[in-house]
Amino acid sequence: MTFPLDTIFYVGEAIGVLAFTVAGVLAGVRKRLDAVGVVVIAFLTALGGGTLRDVLLDRRPFFWVAHEEWVWVVIVLGITGSIFMRARHFEPTFRAIQWPDAIGLGLFAASGTQIALDAGSTPLIATLMGVVTAAFGGMIRDILVNDIPWVVASYQLYAIIAFAGGWLVWLIGALGAAPALAVGIGAIAITLTRMLAIVFNWQLPNWRINDHTGVINLPN
Repeated sequence: MTFPLDTIFYVGEAIGVLAFTVAGVLAGVRKRLDAVGVVVIAFLTALGGGTLRDVLLDRRPFFWVAHEEWVWVVIVLGITGSIFMRARHFEPTFRAIQWPDAIGLGLFAASGTQIALDAGSTPLIATLMGVVTAAFGGMIRDILVNDIPWVVASYQLYAIIAFAGGWLVWLIGALGAAPALAVGIGAIAITLTRMLAIVFNWQLPNWRINDHTGVINLPN
């Protein structure tokens, strides 16, 4: 039994929206925002990257415009999550935010890359569109909660995993596999790699700062 590619994209983006919504709710609660603030953060985290991708690709309608039900899902999860965690005095940790975020990263990077490829983009542009889809919502979230976006400032393997995963999606398709298979393998590979990076704290090379002289040296 085969499923239409549009159905597979819908399912993938829906799961990604749920994962990024949870990450956004946890981030908003962690900053002690009110229910409205949590909903705004969750909405932008879940849908900001895909919206920017569609703007750049001139793709209409936007996912959340065509599927209004997911706007309601974000609103309900934002309000109920905020109320529940505040009532239970739940304090989300930064690590707790990273797990659902890893799922959203894999799904959005893979599907975003394939959507761009289907729109006629070159492999490089399509891969970058996958990164935009996966990472831009989180960057908006961090800016709004007054943090330097950790995607670009924490030395974690994040955007680079999405970038490599996008090339994997293109390569699998170039070898003749169906787009659905390419997206599925790419999403799983990106998500698992990101989770391993979280568990083992894999990071990009960091700066070393000499506290006495203020000189910044690269690690050996």
